Amino acid sequence: MAEIRRRKTLQLSAASALAAGAGGLAGILGSGRAPAYGQTQTMHWLRWADFVPASDQLLKGVIVKECEKALGMKLTVETINANDIQARITAAIQSGSGPDIFMTLNNWPQLYADSCVDVSDVAEDLGKAQGGFYDICKVVGTVGGKWIGVPWCAGGGLVAYRKSWLAEAGATEFPKTWDEYRTVGKNLKAVGRPYGQTAGHTFGDAPGWWYPYLWSWGGKEVEADGKTVVLNTKETVESVKFAVALWKETMDEGGLAWDDTSNNRAFLSGSISATNNGASIYLEAKKKPDSYLTEKGTPMKDDILHAGIPGGAGGQFNLPGPFTNLVMKYSKNQDAAKKFIRWMSSKEVFEQWFVSQQGYTCGPTKVWEEHPVWNIDPILAPFKKIPVTGRLTGYAGAPTQKAAEVQTKYIIVDMYAKAIQGMAPEESVKAAHGELVKIYGA
Repeated sequence: MAEIRRRKTLQLSAASALAAGAGGLAGILGSGRAPAYGQTQTMHWLRWADFVPASDQLLKGVIVKECEKALGMKLTVETINANDIQARITAAIQSGSGPDIFMTLNNWPQLYADSCVDVSDVAEDLGKAQGGFYDICKVVGTVGGKWIGVPWCAGGGLVAYRKSWLAEAGATEFPKTWDEYRTVGKNLKAVGRPYGQTAGHTFGDAPGWWYPYLWSWGGKEVEADGKTVVLNTKETVESVKFAVALWKETMDEGGLAWDDTSNNRAFLSGSISATNNGASIYLEAKKKPDSYLTEKGTPMKDDILHAGIPGGAGGQFNLPGPFTNLVMKYSKNQDAAKKFIRWMSSKEVFEQWFVSQQGYTCGPTKVWEEHPVWNIDPILAPFKKIPVTGRLTGYAGAPTQKAAEVQTKYIIVDMYAKAIQGMAPEESVKAAHGELVKIYGA
């Protein structure tokens, strides 16, 4: 009897399963849709670890859920130190596997043009819908008229400074020239409040300071033809000589070993009085007003202002930092990746991320210039103009693959760092010029 009951149960179970399967199939055919598990795709997006943590939290939480609901994709947002991104890209290209999408910085896309999918359809549509891309985003995201990446945003640095400390050192407003900056800096360092910059191999703050510094003296890498190297000039040599004195007289000399987080920590701890940086120092101080205090016990956020890097005979500049999403050719999800970027960059979705940045970055298109986020805090308002007030690496040529290689190898940064460490300025400039010739070939 037990065996009969067991066989009967199995028969009923099989019949039920068959019926359910038939009903399920009929339902699927009737709806015209594949089952949910057949629609689900995976998407791997690798980005830098944002200096605004709330933005990463938004992406990994709300956006991941919205992506699956809207697109049927299981999104993985991986964040790593920006200094490690290029190594990951190289390894992925060589192995033929890795993230579907890389978010790159500066003019890095130019280095990987042959390994990226043509995303012209997505980029052109987004540009038309959102008032057009900034020129800096377009020149690093295109090669030969083809879009090799879709612009994501644009960042950049301004000098964050302690207004009360500079006032005590004799500056009622931020110094506009290098001579003024040096004079005030001497006074500050004499009382244990030096400036702080990095001259190390780090992706943002080092080139973000030393390239505009070079340009302000009238120095440049190449002529407008993008081929003829002209770094070794009187203007460049004079800029190096002045940099050595400026470093010793005004700077925290430990900056030779700093990365992009070091100056943030130094400023917030009260160790330095000014540093060229994104808005992250102020945002952190604003987020935790009871944790970051002045020597008088008041919130440090109320003693922070932003200003452009001082200027010289060549002018006053900044180095904008475009961010660009690249879809990799090895990806098995290329169409899905483009679909995801189109969705993620749409006004409704991107706005969530843009607002979470609080002014740390600008949108890639001009429509974001008038967003209410810029009216919330006047301390952050100067960052709105970053995309239109600077130059890109490779000046006076274009920010090509060769310019990206120069930046990635830190040749300009090292030109100053070597002189600071004792090499004769003339020799430091000559050596850097020679390295550029190897890359540009002229």
